[in-house]
Amino acid sequence: MARRKEIDKEKILDGAYKLAVKDGIESLTARNIAKAVHCSTQPIYLEFENMTDLRNQVLGRISKELKTNTLQQNFTAEPLIDLALSYIYFAKDHVGLFRAMFVDGKFGSKLISDTLMDLGTEKFKQQFDASEFSNERIRHIVITTWVSATGIAALQINQTVDFSQDQMINVLEAQVHDAMLNDRLTDTEESPLFAADDAASLAEKLS
Repeated sequence: MARRKEIDKEKILDGAYKLAVKDGIESLTARNIAKAVHCSTQPIYLEFENMTDLRNQVLGRISKELKTNTLQQNFTAEPLIDLALSYIYFAKDHVGLFRAMFVDGKFGSKLISDTLMDLGTEKFKQQFDASEFSNERIRHIVITTWVSATGIAALQINQTVDFSQDQMINVLEAQVHDAMLNDRLTDTEESPLFAADDAASLAEKLS
């Protein structure tokens, strides 16, 4: 009977995933992973083609976790705002990982950007009547939302500001509102759909 491997691929991936979440993806070296899993580097090179293969598989797991759990927190009744808040709190809790993926863009930028865009589009369609907007316009609204959320996250991480949750919600709602009124990534023409009553509250305009 063949002897069962004590260190298999899943155990290595689990250790590498936890290491990446704790210390960022740059920490994923063969030596660091071996230390975390309590093995030599040999099983790592036996189970994966190379370190790039291992990092890509860890990124895939991180992307799945972002989509199914981390970025699915509920704070308000506004799905797009909840997504942005989840992202900001993720950044505060996992600074190294956030910087590596979302700021420095050193690892998995395409995978992560696709994850964010897909989630943002999904949440926008849950919150608003998407039939009123083209796919390009929705994409622009989502992009500007991520711009605001990333800015808030960076300011919080650097301790430049200390926003309350209500303050963050106000900023994010204003950004979404402006993006729906004006496509600043293409032009600045105000949409007549949202320009009817200047005195109307933000909540009324976006309901």
